[in-house]
Amino acid sequence: MDVILVTLLLGVLLAVFIVIPRLRSKSDKPKKVTSNAQNKAAKSYSKAEVALHNKRTDCWIIIKDKVFDVTSYVEEHPGGDAILAHAGDDSTEGFYGPQHATRVFEMIDDFCIGDLEI
Repeated sequence: MDVILVTLLLGVLLAVFIVIPRLRSKSDKPKKVTSNAQNKAAKSYSKAEVALHNKRTDCWIIIKDKVFDVTSYVEEHPGGDAILAHAGDDSTEGFYGPQHATRVFEMIDDFCIGDLEI
């Protein structure tokens, strides 16, 4: 009787830990992942529109004819309020200055909301 009970218990544990997760993973459909930059980059903004976003609580900048909403990053910016010097304006020169590490060039795309109308 004990052998049957142990065998049954092992069978249930096997099903819980091996069989059921495999069944669930096969039924899950792969999800398409798109970045915010890809979704928002289709929009374009005039310089006048960007200029309206010139505050700590609403901060957009222009870098190489792209528009970035960096509001959520203002408080985290290692250079303090330097990011606000060009809020609502072109920040290309400051962005490509010697003070920035190469990782900043990778992370900026997360903040892209569109193109600058030329």
